[in-house]
Amino acid sequence: MTENTQVLLKRQSDGVPVAADFELASAPIAAAGDGELQCETVYLSLDPYLRGRISGRHLSGAILPGDLMAGEAISRVIASEHPAFTAGDIVAAHSGWQSHPVVSGDAARKIDTSVGPLSTFLGILGMPGLTAYAGLLRLAEPKAGDTVLVSAASGAVGSLVGQIAKIKGCRVVGIAGAAEKCAWVTNVAGFDDVVSYKSGELRQELDRVCPDGIDVYFDNVGGDMLQAAMERLSLGARVVLCGLMAQYNTTEMPPGPNPAFIIKARATVRGMVVYDHEDLRDEMVQHVSQWLREGKIQYLEDRTPGLANAPEAFSRLMHGQNVGKAIVVVSDE
Repeated sequence: MTENTQVLLKRQSDGVPVAADFELASAPIAAAGDGELQCETVYLSLDPYLRGRISGRHLSGAILPGDLMAGEAISRVIASEHPAFTAGDIVAAHSGWQSHPVVSGDAARKIDTSVGPLSTFLGILGMPGLTAYAGLLRLAEPKAGDTVLVSAASGAVGSLVGQIAKIKGCRVVGIAGAAEKCAWVTNVAGFDDVVSYKSGELRQELDRVCPDGIDVYFDNVGGDMLQAAMERLSLGARVVLCGLMAQYNTTEMPPGPNPAFIIKARATVRGMVVYDHEDLRDEMVQHVSQWLREGKIQYLEDRTPGLANAPEAFSRLMHGQNVGKAIVVVSDE
């Protein structure tokens, strides 16, 4: 192999991204310079926050037409010019949508392949795992007996939030969409109940499953779903604002929740940015991997074979059609 296959942003998406918004390109595989690693991508992560980067609205910066699509990947080191790595090591790095990246060794993280399945380091043992772990345990501070409501409950973050809350003794309710997602949330992930936002009766359903109010709301969506949850907060409730699925594909900002409900509940509302919680990564991997071995954690992966199919898979993700953590399989383990 002498060519590095890449996926570039061709044009800014109008609404939900489509495959035609991206283009394939190729370039010779670059050699590793001083302090760098020449790698072969094994798994590529597809994440909703990338839509915000395409729109230029994400705090990590914009992706412009002609740029390599950003993203985290698990890769195998082919050649190393960094003293901490050798050929054959497995690393995680934000190396983008490409088959053979060259990355800074200082910006790569070596993966202990004995801890869990390799792909989980893009999911429950990776950024989504850290988001769920820190967002729930550090920001929401759940207590045994709390009612915890989680939106996007079948997703990589939401499903782990709910399962950790169960481990901590909470009653957990999820919000999901399709019937198969709702069934997985309760039958496999072990949530106590689930409601479908597609029912058209979200508020009535929340009243049914949270009759005594909501102690913790972990929000991955925003918009009217956030407002509906805010209307049902218990005294002293904690709200964690993590994702913005309701507005990623729009150019107009939706109205915010009515602050009267926050004041009435004496609620605490905190924004979750995963980059603030890197100090918890090792603790998260230790605990979540242990829960995984003990059978207390379940996870779903939505796998797409081939880097060329990444744009279509990203479009499905932004339509909410993925089932589980969206991953592109770029090469064999």
